[in-house]
This record gives sequence, structure tokens and C-alpha cells, in this order.
Amino acid sequence: MSTLSQEYIDLLKEIIRHPSVVGAEHSFFRVLQRELEERGATVTWYEGLLVAQGKKPFSAMFSAHIDRHGLICTGPNEFQYAAFIAANRTDLLNNSVSEELMTKITERYKSTPVYAYEPWSGAYRGQGMIKHSYVCEYRNNLIFEIDGLESAVAGTPVAFKDKLRISEERLTGQLDNVLSAAALVHLFSLGFEGTVFFTAQEEAGKSWRYLLEWFRRFGGSTNRLFVVDTSPFPDVESANKQHLVLRKKDANASFNSAATKLVEKICKEQQLSYIYKDEYMEKINKELAARGEAPRSIGSTELGRIIASSNGLVDGTTIQVPTTSYHTMDESGSIASVEAFLKVLMALSKRG
Repeated sequence: MSTLSQEYIDLLKEIIRHPSVVGAEHSFFRVLQRELEERGATVTWYEGLLVAQGKKPFSAMFSAHIDRHGLICTGPNEFQYAAFIAANRTDLLNNSVSEELMTKITERYKSTPVYAYEPWSGAYRGQGMIKHSYVCEYRNNLIFEIDGLESAVAGTPVAFKDKLRISEERLTGQLDNVLSAAALVHLFSLGFEGTVFFTAQEEAGKSWRYLLEWFRRFGGSTNRLFVVDTSPFPDVESANKQHLVLRKKDANASFNSAATKLVEKICKEQQLSYIYKDEYMEKINKELAARGEAPRSIGSTELGRIIASSNGLVDGTTIQVPTTSYHTMDESGSIASVEAFLKVLMALSKRG
């Protein structure tokens, strides 16, 4: 029987229905501000960053990105993938966005219901259905066509219509990364007194810059940061082999070993299973190499980017919930993993 907090479930149900498309997250920050202030947090806005603090702001620090994938109107009945626009990827065939990835994206959202909204207020601007997507031969970019949003003007964000679905064992929806955002808000209901960061434009590779600016201005001498997120697995069976996903490093940097060992220690104390995703990917790459196939990336995280660029100012580690159907409307995580996630966050917040 699940012991997942009803308040957490209610909060997740509420905020998953509010849009937060990459590059158009302002209205979602307003939703978070209300929920956080109702729980006693002091909330401050910065460009690309919402900071919530308790009475002991440097006792523990967590971060989660709050942007989700969606579309942006770029012309009459023309919509493009928001992450590519926010990252200024104007010619996808001449950079790191592979043709394979574009094909996956076109298949990922066929016949998906969507709705347009005003980016600052979140005001509803109509709904539609994705009918077609293709790579434009003139612009070398991914274009979506939508039935029902013909009147949308350029610059209008379009979110995928979503709500939380709950089975006996799993939570399902566009979980990346509203799952973590809800957990960090919920911490304040449980008496959390530290600092929580909510970052924008992580899916466009920009969020770490906003976070690093805060630390350069306000950070202390020890800036140990725990970044929380979801982590993709190919199927439910492989996702369910562990409660949580940890890392010793990513493609950008090595993480703080003391912080990583602390999380591992808490997992052992709480009898929670875990794996190291970097070691998991390295094992897969050895198997691929043995078959003569190309290796896969061990992954890139917000934390790795900030560690690599902060010259020692910020370090820390990551804690992730294993999920399936990554970056789709059917991403799912086990309730047991989310329970474990919340237990570890609370244990860390008490240890400072």
C-alpha cells in the first residue's frame, strides 16, 4: 500500500496542469510562488530563476529545473520545438541535433492535444491537435502543424495538454521535471528551512547560467548543491530495478564525492536500492564496443555544467527518479521511487 503523501499527490496534480514550456516559464513561476509562500517560504525572482528560502538558507540547498517540452508559434499556423528555439538552434542539420533525434520527436507527439497560453500570465489562448510534423527543406528545421490554433501569433507558447494519471504502482504524465518541483515545494510543508532553486530553460542547456549567477552574487564558501531530476530507462523492468539513480560524474564534470557518499549512506540506512548512472552507461558502452557499435553519452546534467564553469565555487551531486517514456506525455515513475526520493530529500535537509 502506498504511503505517498496525499498533499504531495494533490500538489503534483495541480501544478502539472499549468504550462511551463521551455523559454516561456514565467507563468509557472507565479504558480510556484503562490504554493511556496502559502508554505512559509520567502520567494525571490531572478532572470531564469526562482529562489525559495527558509530560516536557515545555507543549511541545505536543492535545485530542480521547471521547464517542460512544448512548441512555439513561429509564423502563421507554423510551430517549432521550443527547446530548439530557446537554444537558438536555427539550422538543425548543421549542429549537434541529429536526424535520429528529430525523427524521434516527430513520432513522439503525433495526434497530441495542445493548448496555447500567454507566457507571462498563463492565460488560456485556445486548444488544438498536432496533425503533422516534418523537417522543412528550406530552413533545415523541425516544423509542426496544428489543427485549431490557426489564429496563434508568432511568439505564442504551446503546451502539451496533460494531467497526472495514477495507477496502483506508477505516476504517469509529462513528469520531467514537475515531479521534482512538486517534491521541493512539498519540503516546506515538512518544515524545510534551507534553499530551493527552480531554474528555467534546462532543456535548452541554459539553466546552469542563471544558477551560477546567483552563487556568484550570494553564495557562501561551501556551496554544496543537490540537483534533482528524472532519469530515463528503456522500460519499466529496468527502471524498477532501483529506487533511485545517483551519479559520480556526467559528461561535463566529476561530482563532489563526499556529497555523493552521503546520499549513498542515506539510501543504505533507509534500505533503498540505487545505481550509479555513469557506471550503468559505461557498462552499456563496453557491450556496444564489443559489438562494434558507437558508444552513447553518459549523460549531461545541470549540475555538471555548473561545476565545470564555476571554478570551484559550486559542487554537489544529483538524485534522480528512474522513469520510462522520457520526454513524452507517458513518462512514468514508480510510486515507490517517489517515496524513496522524498525520504532522501528530508534526510539530507536534516543533516545540513
